[in-house]
Amino acid sequence: MISILAQERLLGAALGSAFVGLVVFEQRKRIYESISADRNQLDSQSQLREPIFGKQFRTQFELMWNKAVDETFRPVVASLNSRRQ
Repeated sequence: MISILAQERLLGAALGSAFVGLVVFEQRKRIYESISADRNQLDSQSQLREPIFGKQFRTQFELMWNKAVDETFRPVVASLNSRRQ
């Protein structure tokens, strides 16, 4: 038979373990909630943010880029085409 002192120690250990488990569970829950809230906030901010350059600027930039590449590599393409013939 277990003495009363041992029973009190076992009861104290069980209650202490349960209390610590509850505290750890609540802390983890709060951490996960804060991470989720931060992610939601970042997602909403990224959706509201406007692009740095507008669509018209990007379209003109693409055209200028393609033209510059064409002009730069035109002699190389012509040289390669002349070698084939």
